[in-house]
Amino acid sequence: MNSAAAKYDGVKSILRYNAPYYVQSACILVVLGATLALIHTPLAFRLTLFVIAGLAAFWTLISLLASYYVYDYIGVTRWNWIPAAISFPPRRWVNLHAGLDDSTQKLAAFFPDSEHIVLDVYDPLEMTERSIARARQERRFAEPPNQARLDALPLTDDSCDAVFLLFSAHEIRNPKRRLDFFVELARILAPPGELLLVEHLRDWKNFVAFGPGCLHFFSRSDWLRVATQAGLVITQENSITPLVRCFFMQKRAA
Repeated sequence: MNSAAAKYDGVKSILRYNAPYYVQSACILVVLGATLALIHTPLAFRLTLFVIAGLAAFWTLISLLASYYVYDYIGVTRWNWIPAAISFPPRRWVNLHAGLDDSTQKLAAFFPDSEHIVLDVYDPLEMTERSIARARQERRFAEPPNQARLDALPLTDDSCDAVFLLFSAHEIRNPKRRLDFFVELARILAPPGELLLVEHLRDWKNFVAFGPGCLHFFSRSDWLRVATQAGLVITQENSITPLVRCFFMQKRAA
């Protein structure tokens, strides 16, 4: 792939996975525009339609610009920032995803002397968003993953000193099942190893960027709560762009 095309890989992926949203937005704009241009309506109603059309146009455009900024311009999902962020090179690590793996190959190159395993924790009963189903159709795997249950990961206690959870945990919509999953992550994490969670947050910044789509994410307090309940402590957190938050977690000392 040439570099010019690769510059827009991130935003093109967002368009593919969320195509119905953008088609719907375009249809809304066409209908509202036609209504405003062709049908005489009361001023208050016209103003209401104008506001709706303005919001639809704004969030359609700004969400694509935000996606380009995060994934292509800054290159968050090129993952080059990870080696410097991890406290020490892991001896054995696990990468968990929900069927779309754009990080394992990079992680393996970053830590060539380590062992690793890749787990696909996709569960159609738990992960019901249509966008993830569309993303899974691509089946982009750097290497074949092992299928795993959220509440029964096929790894022994304290067996990994790094756990990578990159833009995938928010797909677990049920709070109890999300907690079950994090309990399993705490079980397999070996002290003083680290779990790296990377997510967008349900906050005002992501609301400005993605509109109601930010409800697909969870708040900072949600992630802090599930970590605490699972027996993990947040040792560090920082932002990679104003729209992406990284949480570093370790197992709580007994």
